[in-house]
Amino acid sequence: MSSLDAEAANTRLHVATVLAGVGGAVLVVEAIVEDIDVKRTLFAELETIVADGCILATSTSSISVTASGAKLRRPQRLVGMHFFNPVPLMALVEVVKGLATEEPVADTVFATATASAWGKSPVHARSPPGFIVNRVARPFYGEALRLLSEQACDPATLDAVMVDAGGFRMGPFALMDLIGHDVKPAPRTEAARPRPETVSLSSGPDGVSPVNGARIDGLIDALRQRLAGAGFVVGRSAGLGAFEHEAPTFHCNGAAIFLTGGRSATGRADADHHADTVLFDLALDYAGATRIALSRADQCGDAAHNAAVGLFQAAGFAVSRIDDVSGMVVMRTVAMLANEAADAVNQGVCSASAVDIAMQKGVNYPRGPLAWTDTIGVRQVVTVLSKLAPRF
Repeated sequence: MSSLDAEAANTRLHVATVLAGVGGAVLVVEAIVEDIDVKRTLFAELETIVADGCILATSTSSISVTASGAKLRRPQRLVGMHFFNPVPLMALVEVVKGLATEEPVADTVFATATASAWGKSPVHARSPPGFIVNRVARPFYGEALRLLSEQACDPATLDAVMVDAGGFRMGPFALMDLIGHDVKPAPRTEAARPRPETVSLSSGPDGVSPVNGARIDGLIDALRQRLAGAGFVVGRSAGLGAFEHEAPTFHCNGAAIFLTGGRSATGRADADHHADTVLFDLALDYAGATRIALSRADQCGDAAHNAAVGLFQAAGFAVSRIDDVSGMVVMRTVAMLANEAADAVNQGVCSASAVDIAMQKGVNYPRGPLAWTDTIGVRQVVTVLSKLAPRF
């Protein structure tokens, strides 16, 4: 903002030092402590000050709009107006209707947020805990903590995979630190940032003949092209033996290399009677991703594993090795985000388009979870979830 714009903005601001000073307002947005009793007291007092046509809005991130307005004389004029930090940079506004909120009230707030003066991207939502974003985003943190507890890899590696392969702006552990899990600031300000685990360069295979799994052809086309650009033979080959459900995505130097489908590499190797099995993780865009996560079956020999590592390294990926956990990192997290998003839509919290807009505009996800599901393929996501369900 220029100094002239800032000065002009200041002339439009009027400070009220007592609550009665907002008596002439047509919209009052509450942004106080997240305590429902304190909010109820404030709204009850505001109701005696403002005109009947004034809209009362709460910027709460998760407290029920219905409960906040339960004691009001006119609860139909209370609506949620949840902004996202930093507000000047984040476009999303969740317009949240309580059970009593009148439709014209929600529509007026929605239109106000989209007006040229506000320039926001609002979405309509109902009022269960967490609304859209704080509900759907839970697996982003929850799966990271679960992966850490399973000793899949260290936090720095997990963050690097989510950013460099998954396309997220920040990894879950870095984001949790930023939001405020620190007991005190000293560890964050004085400690060096940990480095992700990256496998040292391995000699790649002499050649590779990919075998196409029909359900994931479109998803990994960019990866095939990237391998071809690195000088590998990219084509179809047959006679690789019987595999339980589908042939490997790639096959080289005896290693069967699959895009993760939710099962562990060890479990897949056992079912297929093929010890040398390696899995690779989902990436937002295989053409531009700079890192890929690999996991090997417990039965997998070093030669086959090194061939798989070398294959991806030769194509320009930094390779992070993670332990053989179900669903790996990006695929598992995205599948869980998609599941939570679908559940929110199924329960009428919001529309499918609203949940995708909310997660992109509110928390900067690289793609909405349901749009991402369309890219991966609904069948593939359901397969991943069905493999995770018995394990968890």
